[in-house]
Amino acid sequence: MSVTDEIKSRIDIISYVQRFVPSLKKAGRNHKACCPFHNEKTPSFVVNPERQTWHCFGACSEGGDLFTFAQKIHGWDFKEALQELAQEAGVRLRQQTPQQRTRSDELERLRGLLASAAELYREQLLHPGANTVLGYVRKRRGLTRETIETFQFGYAPDSWNFVLQGLSALGHSEDEIIDAGLAVRNENGRVYDRFRNRLMIPIRDERGRVVGFGGRALSSDDSAKYINSPQTALFDKSRLLFGLDSAKATIRETGTAVVVEGYMDAVQAHQAGYRNVVAQMGTAMTEAQIRRLAPRYARRIVMALDADEAGQSATRRSLEVARQTLQRDFTGRLSIDIRILQVPSGKDPDDFLRESPAEWGALVESAQDVADFVIDMETARLSRDATLQARQQLAKDVLPILIASENNLYQRENVQKLARCLRISERDLLAWSQREQPQMPGSGGLVASQDIVPPEADAESELPPPEYWDNEDDTVPRDNGAGEGSAQTIELAQFRAIEPYCLSLLLKNPDLLSQVNRKLRELAGNDENLLNGPLCDLCVEDFTGSQFRILMAHLQDAMSQDEKEPLDYIGAALAGELHAEYRSLLSEDPAAIRALSQGTYRVDLQDIYSRSRGGRIQGDDLQNELINRALRLRLERLEHERVEMQYLQEEASSTADLDHAQRDQLSQKIMLSMTAKARLDLAVT
Repeated sequence: MSVTDEIKSRIDIISYVQRFVPSLKKAGRNHKACCPFHNEKTPSFVVNPERQTWHCFGACSEGGDLFTFAQKIHGWDFKEALQELAQEAGVRLRQQTPQQRTRSDELERLRGLLASAAELYREQLLHPGANTVLGYVRKRRGLTRETIETFQFGYAPDSWNFVLQGLSALGHSEDEIIDAGLAVRNENGRVYDRFRNRLMIPIRDERGRVVGFGGRALSSDDSAKYINSPQTALFDKSRLLFGLDSAKATIRETGTAVVVEGYMDAVQAHQAGYRNVVAQMGTAMTEAQIRRLAPRYARRIVMALDADEAGQSATRRSLEVARQTLQRDFTGRLSIDIRILQVPSGKDPDDFLRESPAEWGALVESAQDVADFVIDMETARLSRDATLQARQQLAKDVLPILIASENNLYQRENVQKLARCLRISERDLLAWSQREQPQMPGSGGLVASQDIVPPEADAESELPPPEYWDNEDDTVPRDNGAGEGSAQTIELAQFRAIEPYCLSLLLKNPDLLSQVNRKLRELAGNDENLLNGPLCDLCVEDFTGSQFRILMAHLQDAMSQDEKEPLDYIGAALAGELHAEYRSLLSEDPAAIRALSQGTYRVDLQDIYSRSRGGRIQGDDLQNELINRALRLRLERLEHERVEMQYLQEEASSTADLDHAQRDQLSQKIMLSMTAKARLDLAVT
């Protein structure tokens, strides 16, 4: 038994959830309550004690197991949830190696040092000797005392050793202060403060821990208006977004992240009540920053960079990064809506927010579509009598951005716009765009494939029969080699056994995740409700085992970066307690994978491996095998979700829990799930 399963066997999810959701009550075979993660008047949050899972069938549409609930309710990452729940369950976790423990201690000491530095700078700003600086922040920058305290602004005095002396007095060495990026050692060996006579703005990571600083010059003699901490073990500005720790909750609620250029832009937005704003801390968005936002928090990114030439240039580069990110993203997880906000009169967001804070919300809502922005911006450079060659070259420069989306309908519409603006044959642009975008087997390029039409509605798809749901557990048991048990237990065991097999194939062949996701998109066609719902990309929600969910999340993260090979990335990022499961999934031995499903589904796994010659399937056979198994996995997930929705609907009807609008919404979700099931049934071999 894995450590996560052992923890879940000792902590019942119903009891745990009830601590934070006291209104959770038994309703039929499930427990339900109003969702703790969004405001609602009638219950759509369901906890299933048999599967030890939870799911919100309302606005959240999120779900998971004990670990995901603990992470979401407390804001923990997986490591924190594992440590806290293990302690509560009395499960002993594997000890860190001496090297890991030493490194962890070093990083924690650096974080403590930076937190102390932030406090030293803050105290200095509030010192009577810094009244001029405080006056600048209050009057010139228009920040309230509350905002100054919230963002912990500080002041680095015009001294060569202010922070050196302060931190040394707390027991930190010169080397530690240098490693934290707060001091510099010159070629003569002299050590001195990096930040002098600057307004200090602490930069925090996603969890709110200080990892570096931005320093704003207070003297016109300084050559650089802003300087940041150098790259350290904790600070990498290309991977950080200023203000994300404060903004992430609002970004998740609204689904929209607004990205500005500088710290003050973000601070002014938060002061005005717009808490979904972050700053990129550089001249252009990076791939890591885009992935930091989407899809975990945002499905829509509004870029609100400065209106000057430098800001426009940064916008161009950011869009190019977004395009490359989309092309390299094998999982397709960044199918997001990117829009461009242009502040009127060429003002910076900081200035606009100080002068017209009430108008910012409408400005964000009216942000321009990327295609329109790119076409307008690039064609503005052409003279009215531009040659055909010049127009063709511009088209070839612009097309890659316009076709970055995988939505064929929007691609074609964008190409048509460009053709009209450049007075170039749409047919030629379509041909160029098809050559530009990567082709997959069976892909028709830009030409939209026909929507897959589900079979004519049968009795099940027209009216969900109550008898089916009432007798859902009357499944014929199979001999699975695991002894006798209820049909429901066997069904769940079989479902869980597909999980390690699919994950094993994905880990050994990570690039094939893109093929699974393309198949799901193909089945969804142009139906956005299916694309964003029951036929979305393969994800952690398709797995029930905690260890498999975590490994799937790591696989998705691994495919979202380019610094390491996927397996190297996962091995380095994975908590030590899960390395045994990880190695088993990479094994060629079916017995190792079968052990992860606790010995169940033996006949099926043996059959799979005998047909696949010991697990070494090749080429198209491997791709088809994985797609087929992944679709079965999705079918099982939809079946369980649909059953729970049906029970919720029946219970609500009998107790008048749901109002008319919510009942309609639940019915629509059930019918959407049935449509997806019909398409999956056709595709599964």
